[in-house]
Amino acid sequence: MIKTYGIAYLTTAVVFLCIDAVWLTVMSSRLYKPLLGPILLDDFNVKAAVLFYVIYIAGAVYFAVQPAFQSGSWTTAALNGALFGLCAYATYDLTNQATLKNWPVAVTMADICWGTVLTAIAATAGFLVSSGLSRTP
Repeated sequence: MIKTYGIAYLTTAVVFLCIDAVWLTVMSSRLYKPLLGPILLDDFNVKAAVLFYVIYIAGAVYFAVQPAFQSGSWTTAALNGALFGLCAYATYDLTNQATLKNWPVAVTMADICWGTVLTAIAATAGFLVSSGLSRTP
């Protein structure tokens, strides 16, 4: 079972990181820099980013992939992943919306939608790959 969870974590992480890297690369100049430019760092904080991804992927596996193992259904991973992504990204963006001057509603809406979809996809991939590999001899 530990092997299955390890595969789930690695798969979820790879899928999440690859898709998120594309999103951030494309949307940085189209959304984030135009709307958040004055408060953005020139280069992102690598330690903080790594810590976020390590913790967030663990949460996605715990709250979405693990329940899918119990139900045996990829739809559980997708739905729970979407809900986890919605809650986590909404927490970040709506807190910023509530506490920061000039935090753009467009960023909040885009981030929440993105976190919901991305986490659903990554958790589903984590479940499908790990459950498929754990069945092979």
